[in-house]
Amino acid sequence: MEEDWTDKRMDDFADRVGRFEGDVKERFDKVDKRFDRLEAKVDMTNRTIWAGIFVAVVVKLLFG
Repeated sequence: MEEDWTDKRMDDFADRVGRFEGDVKERFDKVDKRFDRLEAKVDMTNRTIWAGIFVAVVVKLLFG
């Protein structure tokens, strides 16, 4: 009788842990997506800055 009760409690605990892991994974996936968008914006800004520097150097070399 006691083993059945313990088994049920362990099964309930395993289910709760599984749900918790799923919730945590889902939340981290959302955070990862937000960081990916931020990283894409930073990459675009970085490329724009470097393109501007390149154009400035070319203009300086051509028109001195």
